[in-house]
Amino acid sequence: MQHGKVIAYASRQLKTHESHYPVHDLELAAIVFALKVWRHYLYGEQFIIYSDHKSLKYLFTQSDLNMRQRRWLDLLKDFDCEIQYQPGKLNQVADALSRKYQDVMVASIHMWQNYDELCTSGFTFKP
Repeated sequence: MQHGKVIAYASRQLKTHESHYPVHDLELAAIVFALKVWRHYLYGEQFIIYSDHKSLKYLFTQSDLNMRQRRWLDLLKDFDCEIQYQPGKLNQVADALSRKYQDVMVASIHMWQNYDELCTSGFTFKP
């Protein structure tokens, strides 16, 4: 976000082994992915990472991390960033993006229901 507006989006599918990660690691993996994608814009800049996963806020102070988390933490330390918790209800942009396809699916179901009605009625044309 720049001046409160989103300037870019990035996404990818989970890899097979990532589907077994706990939610905490998936949230952290998403941050690491974003840092790698936009590293050339973010190096040397101070920025804030907003997450609706509260435990990420305490990532830098945790003492018991697995090797994957330590590796990702080393990557995070290369950037001048801060992780702040923002409750999901306040983060409407992310909520809208995650629900986008559900709305499309509902719309397509209604279209097919109308299509069935048209087929059974013989496509009567009314000018």
